[in-house]
Amino acid sequence: MKNYLTEMLSMQDAINTQVNDDWRSQNFEWYRAVWIECAELLDHYGWKWWKKQEPDMEQVSLELVDIWHFGLSMILETSDSVSSAAETVLHHIESSEASSESDFKLLLEQFVAHVLERKEFHFGMFLRLTSLAGLSFDDLYLQYVAKNVLNRFRQDHGYKQGTYVKVWDGREDNEHLFDILKQAQTADGGLPESFAEFLYGELSRRYN
Repeated sequence: MKNYLTEMLSMQDAINTQVNDDWRSQNFEWYRAVWIECAELLDHYGWKWWKKQEPDMEQVSLELVDIWHFGLSMILETSDSVSSAAETVLHHIESSEASSESDFKLLLEQFVAHVLERKEFHFGMFLRLTSLAGLSFDDLYLQYVAKNVLNRFRQDHGYKQGTYVKVWDGREDNEHLFDILKQAQTADGGLPESFAEFLYGELSRRYN
């Protein structure tokens, strides 16, 4: 787990730096980004009692991965290094009391309440959410790498400047990313060498 955490934290530091060289001193409201993403997640999961809804678990997974980006950023902002950030995350995970809450919506609201009240990320509750959504830590790692590559691709193609086109051939780039991710996995669950570069190349091919 520590190796995966270190890799993801390194990738998060890199994408944050691409967006803003001095991101650590900007006091970005990561907590606000988290609760907004949680609201979007809940819409995909379904909560409206006055209409028929089925959870869209692909979109739920994507929103969880987006939330994870912000959680990693919160830890990095207050850490001296990627290595110390990884140790901090491990400590939080190991010291968190295991939640027995099995209702995904209620747990999500408890998680949001914690983030808003304390302006900190609760890694134990978050990983309980991923578990309830059917995501293992390996799944979270895989989808994080994929989404991080997409975020880098967006920045390279004018996302911050407003020139990036998010919908290709009638589908959002997230949907194309899921297709590429499925195609990348072999029958035995393996992945291509240079996985991140493979994803970036396939995104480029489809975007062009």
